[in-house]
Amino acid sequence: MKIGIISLGLIGGSLFKCLSRTEFEIFAVTRNKETITKAKHWCDNVSEDINTLKDCDIVFAASPISKTLEVLDKLETIVKNDCIVLDCASVKEFVMNKKRPYKFIGSHPMAGTEFSGYEASFKELFEGAKWVLTPQEGISQEDIELVEKIIKKTGANVIITTAKEHDEAAALISHMPLLISQAVFKSACNNKLAMQLASSGFRDMTRLSMSNLQMAQDMREYNSYNIKMALEKFENALKEINTVTNTDLMTEIKSAREKMYSAEGKNIYKQ
Repeated sequence: MKIGIISLGLIGGSLFKCLSRTEFEIFAVTRNKETITKAKHWCDNVSEDINTLKDCDIVFAASPISKTLEVLDKLETIVKNDCIVLDCASVKEFVMNKKRPYKFIGSHPMAGTEFSGYEASFKELFEGAKWVLTPQEGISQEDIELVEKIIKKTGANVIITTAKEHDEAAALISHMPLLISQAVFKSACNNKLAMQLASSGFRDMTRLSMSNLQMAQDMREYNSYNIKMALEKFENALKEINTVTNTDLMTEIKSAREKMYSAEGKNIYKQ
């Protein structure tokens, strides 16, 4: 089976490194000549030419959010009609509206770090992570199962949902926290003593403020409505916590948070 990967940043690069050590034949496309040289240590089929993906059975488009539609449109004239194409954007509704000549499945690997680029990628990135799929209407169960099989090679666990539900959830647990992380840092950065005293709590709370700037801007632009709704929920929760006269609510939150992750930091929440 031939698998193509477009863009070798943190997500695409990590997927490339992981799948290059499997039984699949991997083809990768990136415009960065330095990355091409480095990636060839993992696999020879790396180039600038997107046409090298024409015979692929599956293609992952790991481009930035703002470039995703452009890439998906371009693939319409390149890949076979029975090719399965997946994007990797952290917003899903905007990519699901158009019917395409190939088989399209929206996807979002829920993994990442505050770092970006091929140098930051590593093959273990997806281990224990969730990988969301939002299949377009008409995609067969057989195709979904094939994609699941490939994703499981990365160590990730597949969750299937709708684009709308995904974007609402992503705003709450990814996009809004990034904005809050930036706001926490901005609130304290002009107090020199506070910055001098800042330790692990401040470090952990502001880690997301170092995220890729293009990604942060794209999130705000492409999921603005859901982020607005998430911020309203946050403000209400903050008011409730800040005015509570007993510790029951804080105890409830502490207990729920303690059960959410394993000792290794993996999400073990079950509905």
